Amino acid sequence: MIAAADTLACRRSEAFASLCELGRALQRLGYSFVTPTPLTIERVNRRPENAIAGSLRGFFGWSRPISPERLPPAIMELARSAGILEPRGSLVASKLRFSTLSGMLFAHSAFPTVNPDAVFFGPDTYRFGAMIERVMAELTSPPRRILDLGCGSGVGGILAAQIAANRPLVVLTDINPGALHLARANAQLADTPAAMLAADVCSAFAESKFDLIVSNPPYLRDPANRLYRNGGGTFGEGLSLRILREGLACLAQGGRLALYTGSAIVAGHDLFREQAETVLAQAGRGYEYKEIDPDVFGEELDGACYREVERIAVVSLVVCG
Repeated sequence: MIAAADTLACRRSEAFASLCELGRALQRLGYSFVTPTPLTIERVNRRPENAIAGSLRGFFGWSRPISPERLPPAIMELARSAGILEPRGSLVASKLRFSTLSGMLFAHSAFPTVNPDAVFFGPDTYRFGAMIERVMAELTSPPRRILDLGCGSGVGGILAAQIAANRPLVVLTDINPGALHLARANAQLADTPAAMLAADVCSAFAESKFDLIVSNPPYLRDPANRLYRNGGGTFGEGLSLRILREGLACLAQGGRLALYTGSAIVAGHDLFREQAETVLAQAGRGYEYKEIDPDVFGEELDGACYREVERIAVVSLVVCG
């Protein structure tokens, strides 16, 4: 039994090393891909000429199957060793995608992200990154301790650490083991030392204080209950409110909590803002609230749980410690 466990651990270690080396190989080749919305990917891939990938971008970006002969042999071997290939008849497909953001490469789940434990990356990720860049530019001194709650692919904590350039302590947390696996690889690709912790919001940090807490939690109601989409609550706001409440207790004096999330707008009222302002008033904290995009995931409004909702906005909430 012990020998079998050791063998499994060794295989996982080898697969992880291959995944990291695959990412480095793509970086050396100058690979770049900006991930659009799932609907855009679906539309573009539906075109007959896009049925099969003809390049690394088509394979690792657009999630199209490819003939094994079209992949560079070294890339093919690393992908096989990383355990991310799956057969599609005479073709192969990748279980992961690679996207670029602020000059860095991030591994995440392939399209379509249908599995409950999928690790999502898309337009929300880029908006989240832009929010972090703005917050970091406004700080008077670089943070020494950074916490990324529900890190997913790790973009928030990794990007903040890259901008800080003072080698801060970075803690990336998620309840999804698959997310922590990819976040760890992405941190290595960005040369960002980071601790990985399987944690449910701030429950593991009761006595810890952080100069910067960032989070881009799921903010929709998802009937399939996928971890990366379902935020709970009436309209998906439940997890964001919990992060706000618990995050305040972990925020160092003078620090910042930067939350990127969504809000259901009902009869002109921003419901998340109203609830968040109640929490902040009780805590006596200053904050900045902005509506980043007034209308996202419009297709969700067809669902029964959104019958009262007129639009879903994405917002940023930055709280002062």
